Amino acid sequence: MSLVTRIARSRAAQESLGLLGASYLKLVRGTNRFSLDPPGAYDWLSPLRPFIIAMWHGQHLMVPFVRRPQDRAATMVSRSIDGGVNTAVLERMGVRVIRGSGARRASEMWAKGGVSALRGCLKALEDGETVAFSADVPKVSRRCGEGIVMLARLSGRPVVPTAVVTSRHLQFDSWDRASLGLPFGRGVMAFGEPVTVPRDLDAAGIEAARLRIEADLNAVHARAFAQVGRIDPVHTRKGASAR
Repeated sequence: MSLVTRIARSRAAQESLGLLGASYLKLVRGTNRFSLDPPGAYDWLSPLRPFIIAMWHGQHLMVPFVRRPQDRAATMVSRSIDGGVNTAVLERMGVRVIRGSGARRASEMWAKGGVSALRGCLKALEDGETVAFSADVPKVSRRCGEGIVMLARLSGRPVVPTAVVTSRHLQFDSWDRASLGLPFGRGVMAFGEPVTVPRDLDAAGIEAARLRIEADLNAVHARAFAQVGRIDPVHTRKGASAR
């Protein structure tokens, strides 16, 4: 193991990077003029709590903006080195972290802690915490997996497609089309209609639910980007940046 890797894995380094990351995100949150779409969204979201926030993976640092001080929220973060830094950031943003990640194959779920993390998400919902859950399949951008459908089926809680975008942002050339807001612009926190997944669905019903969440997530992102005068990066040249 290299020296750089050992340093990156140290708790002290991750906590320091987490402090810097959270401080920056709070600057972005405080200096952008955010609006809700639809207006008054919290009025109809509050009675749904606890619910499942469906997000694309590249939104994992921006979605915490929707949490108000009185809201209890949790999310699942991988056990990777990057996940350690993300954990430190999110905890400082008031989000409780459950370590583990999904996988394309069921056999990989145990090694990555996905099974225990899913149980942790179910327990969080049972205890009244809203759970933010990355809907996409690992390393496959904008393709919803069955993990979020399973979480909704087992918990009985609704899925709310969510997007948080800013007019000024960095767009990264990464598999998840991750974006990071810049200060001093306009922002939108957009929500789609809640999706309920009945427990007794057959395979066709599960697939229909998966496709609906995928389509609704893309739609809410397109709507949010349009409101800040931008185009959803999934429709632009890979690696392009918007300022």
